[in-house]
Amino acid sequence: MSTATTARSTWSIDPVHSTVEFAVSHMGITTFRGRFRTVAGTLNIDEETPANSSVTATIEAASIDVPGDRFAGHMKGDDFLNVEHYPTLTFRSNEVERVDDTHWRVAGDLTIRDATRPVTFDTEYLGQAKHPFSGKTSAGFRAEAEIDRNDFGISWNALLESGAKYVGERVRIILDIEAVRQD
Repeated sequence: MSTATTARSTWSIDPVHSTVEFAVSHMGITTFRGRFRTVAGTLNIDEETPANSSVTATIEAASIDVPGDRFAGHMKGDDFLNVEHYPTLTFRSNEVERVDDTHWRVAGDLTIRDATRPVTFDTEYLGQAKHPFSGKTSAGFRAEAEIDRNDFGISWNALLESGAKYVGERVRIILDIEAVRQD
């Protein structure tokens, strides 16, 4: 990644142009996808010493977006996110490793339902552009990781006649982040 004027820069996640999605097996026969509508965070990037870079992000749990009011209510309830007691999901990096000019590994602590576990996001830098209306520089990133939802206390399930689980335990997290340069 190359920033315009300095090797150190601060970026804010653009909540309108960023997407936080998840994908999980449904009944062992298909993949179900959902998303969160509200995300905020900061990227501090040090190009000369990537290990000095950092990422923090917060997602409002109640902003989960899935089809159907009844299903959304179940996802927000105690069986899954329990948004009343655990209103946010957070990520705080503790290691940033540059793989090459466009790929990074961002490792850190993901907290869901007050359970904190290490997660590594394989991250791709997608480039920069000057916003035509604000005049600010934006950068794009795509990041993916996989977690076991049981590690975060989300273990509700039902068994099907076939013996398959209704909801898979492995959850893929997909982030498409647009960040706006702040300095």
